[in-house]
Amino acid sequence: MALTRIGLAGLAVMGQNLALNIAEKGFPISVYNRTTSKVDETVQRGKVEGNLPVFGFHDPASFVSSIQKPRVVIMLVKAGAPVDQTIATLAAHLEQGDCIIDGGNEWYENTERREKAMEERGLLYLGMGVSGGEEGARNGPSLMPGGSFEAYKYIEDILLKVAAQVPDSGPCVTYIGKGGSGNFVKMVHNGIEYGDMQLIAEAYDVLKSVGKLTNSELQQVFSEWNKGELLSFLIEITADIFGIKDEQGEGYLVDKVLDKTGMKGTGKWTVQQAAELSVAAPTIEASLDSRFLSGLKDERVEASKIFQGDYSTGLPVDKAQLIEDVRQALYASKICSYAQGMNIIKAKSSEKGWGLNLGELARIWKGGCIIRAIFLDRIKKAYDRNSNLANLLVDPEFAQEIMDRQAAWRRVVCLAINNGVSTPGMSASLAYFDSYRRDRLPANLVQAQRDYFGAHTYERVDMPGSFHTEWFKIARNSKI
Repeated sequence: MALTRIGLAGLAVMGQNLALNIAEKGFPISVYNRTTSKVDETVQRGKVEGNLPVFGFHDPASFVSSIQKPRVVIMLVKAGAPVDQTIATLAAHLEQGDCIIDGGNEWYENTERREKAMEERGLLYLGMGVSGGEEGARNGPSLMPGGSFEAYKYIEDILLKVAAQVPDSGPCVTYIGKGGSGNFVKMVHNGIEYGDMQLIAEAYDVLKSVGKLTNSELQQVFSEWNKGELLSFLIEITADIFGIKDEQGEGYLVDKVLDKTGMKGTGKWTVQQAAELSVAAPTIEASLDSRFLSGLKDERVEASKIFQGDYSTGLPVDKAQLIEDVRQALYASKICSYAQGMNIIKAKSSEKGWGLNLGELARIWKGGCIIRAIFLDRIKKAYDRNSNLANLLVDPEFAQEIMDRQAAWRRVVCLAINNGVSTPGMSASLAYFDSYRRDRLPANLVQAQRDYFGAHTYERVDMPGSFHTEWFKIARNSKI
């Protein structure tokens, strides 16, 4: 057989689907997996799904030698040790100038460590975020490659065809930047995704618990929302979920799903990085805390017995008004979540000297990925207008939208509080906005306390310099 254009190692569902996507776009591909049955399964799928040019290999040596030089191999294996093991297996057969691409959700510093190690062996390395799940991998994901620019140029032609295609803005891929920037951007993308999903869940909770909407009504509401400014993949699938009946019993499937949210770690990494960079990200943090609390199912069941009672106000609710208020509150909160994510990326880019283009990131998230939304086009335009935007909230268009929606936003949060329904994401978003928009916060008192007990000093609003006051002595003398 003739040499293939590219190779892919790691044939779980994401790996299989990406391999078939690449082959379907006209690039012959070699595939390899430690469990050889996965190789045969992928090749068979290639035949069934269009007689695609997918060639399987059961050993790493023949796999690598089947790829044209300079060889490019994409890995899609579990993050951590499995990546190092796969690299070791492949590198034993690769030659100087060949390239390895990690397409998993890897910690960005691991990517930088591996890039350096590969460079010492004469190999190129890319860490590439892949978003869109199984469907995206097969039909067009959002791709976030970072690391060696030379390596990116090797496969740019493939990525431009394999990525999701958005009619007005092109393929959802771009060279992100140096080092681990691709993995970092994908990590924050996932953090924003956590925030988005939590805010949607809160909208659902308020509409169901306070507004008493049925699943049929909820499906109709979310379907309608998906025709306007909230148009997005997550709103679309939420509407779908509300319409699916339980095949194993009566009623709707969503009501039978255990209220316990899983996670794989990227949301936690995002929050940890926000803390390391001193970037406020309360919406994303609230979404992570909500997942932690959801995991305490048994404790919550016991607590519900202790804190029994009717927490609703019992007041009548105007359903139509509530639906419109929740829509506006969701949109305003969403702006805050994205603003926080972009600020984390901006801070890291500044720290590492990556020079990341935030508008371009918004562009490649418009299709293929989980957070794809019409809203992202607005974010791209905001950064196009001002690439040094301090915060998405102060872009003139978004600022006006926040102001137009804040009354509804406050009504929803207050209504939820008064009815005992927790809205941590919406509440955190509103608090973030209220703190950011104020020219003076009660932080003066906190700093005075710090100086009182720890002599940490303080600055003054009326004169330059650093000051310390012996608060304790003054306070004691005034009590004598």
